[in-house]
Amino acid sequence: MSFSRRSFLVTAGAVLTAQAVQRSATAAPTADARFTPREVGSPTAKIVVEEWFSLTCVHCAHFAENTYPQVKKDLIDTGKIRYVFHDFPTDQLATVAAMVARTLPIDRYEAFCSSLLASQDRWAFNREGNPHDELKNMAAFAGMPGDVFEKAIADQQLMQFILNEQNQAQTQYGFDSTPTFRFNDKVQVSSAISYDEFVKNLAKAA
Repeated sequence: MSFSRRSFLVTAGAVLTAQAVQRSATAAPTADARFTPREVGSPTAKIVVEEWFSLTCVHCAHFAENTYPQVKKDLIDTGKIRYVFHDFPTDQLATVAAMVARTLPIDRYEAFCSSLLASQDRWAFNREGNPHDELKNMAAFAGMPGDVFEKAIADQQLMQFILNEQNQAQTQYGFDSTPTFRFNDKVQVSSAISYDEFVKNLAKAA
């Protein structure tokens, strides 16, 4: 999904208070699970694949549905690669969804994100429904109480952490669409690639 970095930041900025922006200058505590890396696979794998994705991106959903399951089965679960997820929300709703995902226990992050990507029509693009209510219902299915959900979506520190990480990646790598992948920090691809293309990029980065 292509996006305008400036227009997104303007939208997100309207949500942030001046106090929250000031707090962002202080590094987030590393012991807080909300701010720890989200990754799966062997920590000793020779190849590391990183994905930057947005939970409202239809191309990210396509990759998650059509390519990632085989990547998980053949490459992650077998210890061949370590896979790192990076939140890169392209709109305000995706930011809120990423905040909810990061508030869940770490071992539920991957499954919850997969569920959101697979059901975008239900919560992100359902014009007859309320995105807040639909997202809250899906979080409840993942084990998040209603009061925790409301606290999560109001968490300005977490929001700023996600935006800071996004801004750093944008500055460092010059992303212009999601999903974007980096293979062993050598090969960068911005596309909902097929499994065969995924493997070809692995070979280039090995």
